[in-house]
Amino acid sequence: MSETKHSLKVKISRASILRSARLFRYIQPYRLIFGLGLFALVISSISGLMLFSSLGDLIDVQTDRLNDEIGKITLFLLGILVLQGLTSFVRIYTFSYVTERSMAKLRQDVFASLLSLPMGWFSERTTGEISSRISADVASVQSTLTTYLAEFVRQVITIVGTVVILMGTSFKLALFMVATLPAMAVLAVVFGRYVRKLGKKAQDEVAESTALLEEVLSGIATVKAFTTEWWEFSKYKHKTDQVVQTGMRNAIARGTFATFIVVFIFGSIVGLVWFGGKLVATGEISTGDLFRFFMLSALMAGSAGGLAETYAQLQKSIGATEHLLDIMEAQPELDLPSAPAPKIPAPQGSFRFAHVSFEYPNRTGVQVLADLNLEILEGKTTALVGRSGAGKSTLAYLMLRFYAPQSGTIFWGNEPIESMDLRNYRSFIGYVPQEIILFSGSIAENIRYGDVRAGQEEIENAAKSANAHDFIVEFPEGYETKVGERGMRLSGGQRQRIAIARAMLANPALLILDEATSSLDNASEGLVQEALTRLMQNRTSLVIAHRLSTIKHADSIVVLEKGKIVEQGSHFELLERSGFYAHLLKKGIEEG
Repeated sequence: MSETKHSLKVKISRASILRSARLFRYIQPYRLIFGLGLFALVISSISGLMLFSSLGDLIDVQTDRLNDEIGKITLFLLGILVLQGLTSFVRIYTFSYVTERSMAKLRQDVFASLLSLPMGWFSERTTGEISSRISADVASVQSTLTTYLAEFVRQVITIVGTVVILMGTSFKLALFMVATLPAMAVLAVVFGRYVRKLGKKAQDEVAESTALLEEVLSGIATVKAFTTEWWEFSKYKHKTDQVVQTGMRNAIARGTFATFIVVFIFGSIVGLVWFGGKLVATGEISTGDLFRFFMLSALMAGSAGGLAETYAQLQKSIGATEHLLDIMEAQPELDLPSAPAPKIPAPQGSFRFAHVSFEYPNRTGVQVLADLNLEILEGKTTALVGRSGAGKSTLAYLMLRFYAPQSGTIFWGNEPIESMDLRNYRSFIGYVPQEIILFSGSIAENIRYGDVRAGQEEIENAAKSANAHDFIVEFPEGYETKVGERGMRLSGGQRQRIAIARAMLANPALLILDEATSSLDNASEGLVQEALTRLMQNRTSLVIAHRLSTIKHADSIVVLEKGKIVEQGSHFELLERSGFYAHLLKKGIEEG
């Protein structure tokens, strides 16, 4: 797993229980229906106790051949069964009604929280880890509200009720049971905790293997390109082999536990039968009382045994709730709106870095930008070049406010960008990255991402400007063509042109192109470069590129090396200096 695995482990404590109780606010709107379900649960539990208790009366009246009483008790038992059936239906329906709706709202809130978190939060976690945990944790909370909470309440009522009835049935037999069974129960609980600990470890290992699987599937093209299938399989095999080893240890523990139950717990029951038989023989209790006692004892034992498992599930749910609250209570970078923000005028003036220094949060001590001063002139194109790792993309991330600098200030015009509303600020910027990510919907939906309020005519105009319209209409479904996951059904050049159309539709005041043509063939590059030139016209633009064709016409070229500006000027000015830029050209800037 990732280096943040420790953040997913939660110690169960009183504080964590109180914190987890906050999720009950999702039940609040349905409290009356939930209360009805709890009431049905109580009635169902009490009627179950009455059913087992009345069976003893039925045996006594049959022994004494009291035919009138047999009929009455039989009708009473049938009534209890009908009552139990009805209340069970009400409980299941009401709990499901409340849980399905409250968990849908929980999923929506978790997703909204994820969307509002800063890039730094995601950079410390893998996608597989996040998705695996969220799906498993929400499912754990849902099963608790649907099943385990009800089971816990039912088991407590059953245990308390049976103890009261047993003491009233035979005080001596109850004392004998108390003297033998509790010690066995304590040992069973201790043993059960060890088994649950192994079970939790197995679940964690399964989560790790699931995260690895999702990560490999999301990067399957890279795996196949580098023929590392064997390597990924060996890692997955190692993870799943760990699951097998833990599972076998769990099986040994469960087998030992089962042996313990058979030998000791049932041995105690044999002793209870022996002592109860003596009481019947001496006339201290009736045969029906003994039957009632054993039926209720079995019911109590089942509830007590299930209580440990139910408690473990509740603990697991508390841990799952903690994980979800960690996401929901993380510091967001913005609040999620219910609709797109209204268009407002973009700031005027140049974009300026003043003594900016930066290092990534998860790579402290490695300075990526060092006391950088740079001005990106309004309405002009500024190109960034430099070796890999020089800080080019980092500079773009700071402009997008994915991260904040450790020192220095970034201005747009005369206003620091951190003082601007983040949502409005980003709406002024168009971003075309090197790795184009398209969503699995239609081409039209992906272009409309630039402005979700745009109509079909605006989408087509943007596509025409991006040299994308011609290839789009060649598809049988045209603009409604599904692009597949991450746009895998389209070529690299087609994906780039859709991304450019998306940026054109946004009509940004500031355009950031991060090596937008680096992975294209010559034919595609010509069409994309033509579209980019059209997009950059009369627009403040920052271009990060390796290819000379992309940068030679820039108004200003900035050369970065180890987070510092070593040269700046036009293409021909820098060539005349025969400095770092000229050296990069000789080494092959196109290969970067």
